[in-house]
Amino acid sequence: MGMTLAQKLIKAHLVSGEMTPGSEIGLKIDQTLTQDATGTMAYLEFEAMGVPRVKTERSVAYIDHNTLQTGFENADDHRYIQSVCKKHGLYFSRPGNGICHQVHLERFGIPGKTLIGSDSHTPTGGGIGMLAFGAGGLDVAVAMGGGTYYISMPKIVRVNLTGRLQPWVAAKDVILEVLRRLSVKGGVGKIIEYTGEGVASLSVPERATITNMGAELGASTSVFPSDDVTRAFMKAQGREKDWAPFTADADAVYDETLEIDLSALRPLAACPHSPDNVKAVEDLGAIKVDQCCIGSCTNSSLSDMLKVAAVLKGKTVHPDVSLSIAPGSKQVYNMLAENGALGDLIAAGARILECACGPCIGMGQSPNSAGISLRTFNRNFEGRSGTADGQVYLVSPETAAASALTGVLTDPRTLGGAPEIHMPASFLINDNMIIPPADEKDMDQVDILRGPNIKPFPKTAPLAESIEAKALLKVGDNITTDHIMPAGAKILPLRSNIPTISEHCFVRCDPEFPARCKAEGAGIIIGGANYGQGSSREHAALAPLYLGIKAVIVKSFARIHIANLINAGILPLTFRNEADYDRVSEGDTLALPDIRRRIAEGGEVMLVNETTGDEIPLNTGFSQRQIDMLLAGGLLDYTRNQG
Repeated sequence: MGMTLAQKLIKAHLVSGEMTPGSEIGLKIDQTLTQDATGTMAYLEFEAMGVPRVKTERSVAYIDHNTLQTGFENADDHRYIQSVCKKHGLYFSRPGNGICHQVHLERFGIPGKTLIGSDSHTPTGGGIGMLAFGAGGLDVAVAMGGGTYYISMPKIVRVNLTGRLQPWVAAKDVILEVLRRLSVKGGVGKIIEYTGEGVASLSVPERATITNMGAELGASTSVFPSDDVTRAFMKAQGREKDWAPFTADADAVYDETLEIDLSALRPLAACPHSPDNVKAVEDLGAIKVDQCCIGSCTNSSLSDMLKVAAVLKGKTVHPDVSLSIAPGSKQVYNMLAENGALGDLIAAGARILECACGPCIGMGQSPNSAGISLRTFNRNFEGRSGTADGQVYLVSPETAAASALTGVLTDPRTLGGAPEIHMPASFLINDNMIIPPADEKDMDQVDILRGPNIKPFPKTAPLAESIEAKALLKVGDNITTDHIMPAGAKILPLRSNIPTISEHCFVRCDPEFPARCKAEGAGIIIGGANYGQGSSREHAALAPLYLGIKAVIVKSFARIHIANLINAGILPLTFRNEADYDRVSEGDTLALPDIRRRIAEGGEVMLVNETTGDEIPLNTGFSQRQIDMLLAGGLLDYTRNQG
């Protein structure tokens, strides 16, 4: 029996475990990346491990999230990260060089290699045949120190692509169609592997759009084969020597198969407030639009930008629409300037932003009150734009550009002939904004530069013998990390200061939650299904840790978040019977008696609701390594204990 591409890549990097779906496996990691919103904490954790120099083949720190410098905090964090990189052997991508996933695809990604990044959209690397995972910062720190990365062995889902995209239909519409069919929970515990004759018709940037937004499925990662299209892309980047072919065996067996005829797709939009709330643009009708934002790690490639420029050339943005455009990298920006497309964008009235994440993570460009914003981004969670009642739709660059001209949601197929955009034979190569580390012989001469906003990792403690605390918060299904620990221009600069950022924890659900935690000193959170979906931000675990949360009990968890809770030493448990969720109310006094022994022995865990007298059975499902981590108080303590 043949192997899938994902199975081949896993087997080539397998350090421990059996490749049986659901069992824990350990992987050797070749590359890591961080971005600045998660990077400071990741490097504080790396320093705490006492490893003098990274042990990966390549580790890169990107500055792309916190580039709005309204105070000293972001600049101090950037300075700190740059000094850590110089001393400890990482490459540093300076502010303005671009979004981590776009730049990594261009300059560092290598087919067949493993990559983990402290950003949930790291699976973008699957567009060139990498096995790329989003992870918490502590997992990335351990990998930089030479440690193994652990996940549950996923099932492999085949998405078989046939036909080819029709004019005006985009790669964004492909992944929106997958989301429409599978939902934001449909990829949990799975790797999405793209196969079929339609693959060859998709460029690397198109493939990267699809793997990028696979994160919204809850998937472990997504991957395309490395083929002649990949080779041509890498040759154009001056990196053909890094290319190698990787494909699934012809007789590979998959756990599930999804068939998509590319030629049957039409322009789609994810409606507020979830990436899987997908409808056809033509069916939604001419909704008045207030804002269009084009960019993000999903849709900021050169080809995306050239399509938008072709649509806007010689025209003017509708007077009721604010159009902002953010190229994904300095390479893209430079090439737009050289070929004249940048001038076309500016002449049409577009507001050109720097090469950064920007409005995607609420860093500027918030829409007006109750405004309709079309975005080429990957998430449209409520409030994420920075406007509490903003109505965000996720669309392709073509749909956004067409709508910016008309002032209403517009199917781009109504514009006539589609522009023909071809991949360049060679990209403009200029890595002058990437700073290499100091030589190993000089690293001791480098000082780490810390600002006053940088605070140490929160205090942890071994798992208690028993836990008794109130249910300080009860929330519903599909709680995102944006609910738990919001992003945005006011909060992101606090990412290196857990005591201060914790004051914003869950305030979108309950503004009194932080104060209630401080008054009680300890607490338990009750949640619904798919708890913790979205970003990889470990702050959604570290802030509750600081506030005294001892356990989170839910119907089900998102993959990265449950790992982050275990890393932080917070006990993640699930209801054996989902209906038992209704037997706990906010404010109830709860007990987990004899919990340390029960976890250590893998025994049955019972939640006692001391307010009602109910006894509720809970599931654990931890591996022995996870048990040892929880007993120790989290991954950092476990790693120290392991030496």
